[in-house]
Amino acid sequence: MNILLISASPHKTKSRTFLLAKEVLKGLPKSARVRTLHLSDTKIGFCRHCEACHRKIMNCPVKDDVRAVMEAMLTAGGIIFATPNYINQVTAQLKALWDRTAHFIHCRRLEGKYIAGVVTSGSGRNASVLEYIRHYARACGAQYMGGISSQRQAPAPEKKKEAKLLGKKLAQDIAERMTYPEEARFLEEFKQHFRRIMQLRKNEWTEEYRFWQEKGWLQAHAGK
Repeated sequence: MNILLISASPHKTKSRTFLLAKEVLKGLPKSARVRTLHLSDTKIGFCRHCEACHRKIMNCPVKDDVRAVMEAMLTAGGIIFATPNYINQVTAQLKALWDRTAHFIHCRRLEGKYIAGVVTSGSGRNASVLEYIRHYARACGAQYMGGISSQRQAPAPEKKKEAKLLGKKLAQDIAERMTYPEEARFLEEFKQHFRRIMQLRKNEWTEEYRFWQEKGWLQAHAGK
């Protein structure tokens, strides 16, 4: 079981966000292979909306660390996104990464994976940030299985317990291939949406269109 923790705090291991995320990791089985990636240790530029990655999968003219991060996401069975709440949103580091993964959305590259969210803030108003993590997960074809948030301080005992249970649940969902009906309905609707777009843009987004062909997802549209 491969788990990827992507930490988006600029304070890295000293952040309250990372401390809470570490409690989530404690709920995983000892056999889990965990990789932690601090975005502050990476160089990720802004998306230029050139659509190069749609014409040729995973190809981007911006030469930085984003491909290595995306490849780490593709090899994980579960991904934990941990971020402080910056003005009721994820940090700029995490948003920059997500903006560069538009191909993941077009081609559902995180399908079959499970995503959890970890958010901290001074205000405690973290619901919208967790919801945005959920939105990104679903947009990429993954199932969002839950999240945890707290005010930006050392995790209280009850929060440590809650975080550990979230880690345990993440591992169970991966092992049991859990399906959440609400998530599944959204994923199917989103798939139908991009199926239509792929048909419309097939002469421009050539490799993404080929990806859909190889998956057999275009034929499903024709049979309806």
